[in-house]
Order: sequence, then C-alpha cells, then structure tokens
Amino acid sequence: MNRRQTIPKELRYTRNQFDKDFPNDDVCLEQIKQQRWPSGMIYCETCEKERKHYRVRGRMAYACDRCGNHIYPLVGTIFQKSTTPLRIWFQAMYLMRSTRCGISAKQIQRETGVTYKTAWRMFRQIRMLLAEDVQLEGSSVEMDETMIGGRRRKRTMYDPQNKTWVAGIVERTGEGRVYATVIDENTKKKLQDIAHEKILPKSVVFTDDAAQYHGLDADYHHHRINHSQGVYVMGNVHTNTIEGFWSLVKRGLGGVYHSVSKKYLQTYLNEYSFRYNHRACGNLIFPLLLERASQPELLKPSVPVEKNLSV
Repeated sequence: MNRRQTIPKELRYTRNQFDKDFPNDDVCLEQIKQQRWPSGMIYCETCEKERKHYRVRGRMAYACDRCGNHIYPLVGTIFQKSTTPLRIWFQAMYLMRSTRCGISAKQIQRETGVTYKTAWRMFRQIRMLLAEDVQLEGSSVEMDETMIGGRRRKRTMYDPQNKTWVAGIVERTGEGRVYATVIDENTKKKLQDIAHEKILPKSVVFTDDAAQYHGLDADYHHHRINHSQGVYVMGNVHTNTIEGFWSLVKRGLGGVYHSVSKKYLQTYLNEYSFRYNHRACGNLIFPLLLERASQPELLKPSVPVEKNLSV
C-alpha cells in the first residue's frame, strides 16, 4: 500500500488552506470582486468612466468613490439572490472538487448545516459551471456508447426502458480529455453527427464493432475491436480508455448518488468530465472552479442538453 501523499506539493490545496483563505463572507465577496475586475478599476455607469469602488458596510455591494453608485459583484453569478452565506457556497465548491468520485447533497447538508433542498440546489447551480464545449484535438481518439440507470428486473438483469443512452469520446493523445453527452437514441446518424462535430478529420478513431460506426472510414482512419467475439485488445486497437471513464461514472453515480434521472444526467456527466479533464490540476481544481463562478457567461444552458435531448 502506498502510504505517501500522491498529490505533488505544488498541486495541493488543503482544508486548512481553505479556512485560512476564506474565513468569512467578506473575504469571499472580495475574491469574487477581484476576479471579475482584476485591475481594481470598475466602470461606473454614472461617471461613465472606470473608478475605484469601496465596500458598502452591511451590503453585498461596492460604491464608486466619486458618485457613490453601487455595483453588485454577485449579479449574474450562481450566488445571485441566494440567502445562503457566501462562505457556505465556497465550502460546497471546495468539497465538491476535493473528492475523486463526487459528494452527495446529503453529505453537504451534514457538513454545512443547510437544508437538503438548499444543498441540492447549490449542487445544481455549481454543476452549471462545469459544462465545457470541448473540441477534441488529439490525433487518436476512442469512441463508445453505453447505457446508464435502470431498475433491476431480476438479480442480474436491468430493464432497458429505464436506461439512458450516453455517448463519449476520449483522446488517447494530446491532453487526454473526454467528452460525454446524453443522447435520446442510439442511432448511426446521432453517433456519427457527434463524431463529425468533435473529432478532427483524418484522426485515428477506435470503436467497437457496433453497426452504428459503419461509414466512419470515409472521414477517419477507423479501427474496430470485435467485442461481440470476446476480443477486447488487439495491439493498440481497443476502447479501454473510454470504458475506464464509463466505469468511473457508473461506480460514482451508483456509490455516491445512487440514482440520477435522465433530466439531470447531463449535469452529472459534465461534473465527471470536468474532473477527468482537469485531473492533472490535483486539488487546484477548486481555484479553477472559483474562477469560473465569477464568469456570468458560463451560466448559459449547456449545448449538449439543448441539442441532443428531445423535449
């Protein structure tokens, strides 16, 4: 057993550091303000020029040093109109990013003292920040589809009517990123539309022998592994990388969240994809998430949900 710390020192961000950096709501608000306006100068609509702003006591606002016009750093972010203390939001983001397999809203309720409804809403808002429009740039990728969810009919069988189809692509070369999306049907057109959107032309694509991948040879160097005959590796031809990601997702959903509806499954895929794509950051994923929380444009609905799910 490896009893040593596996995360390099420069990539660690411990709970003690978090408590030291963000002891109260005022410090958290100042962090959001600095991230939205790094120069310290904020455009004042009344003065019509950039000016320094100072904190207004008792309010989540800053005032212009010349005319007193107020600006609100939380407007347009996931924290807007929330009565939950800002430090609890930060704590939830830290806990959510410091775990490898995720953390449930029930655990956040126990950790922070908020209600379950509040904890669940916070997680839903935080997951909105994790949707990334990934353009895979690796010259070699793996593509696969799988089913998630469903209740058991028998001891070893699941009802396919309660399952949801999910498609995924992972880079073998480059940064090793993954893209995963919910699809409403497992058809050739749906899967190949995703492939043409996310995979660069002339890339090497590895898939299994499913009929939906017939025809990829026209645009890619397509290699197939014959899973139906019990063959899973033949030289460098395999789909083990994307299968490993599916294993992480399924074990995480089953072990932490137990059950996820189709309506919210894409947000959970975004969470696992984000964690996988930024795995080289170690515990510094929390500062990265905090930076994204200060960007209001990231609150737009994710493209995969709009494009691939039928209403």
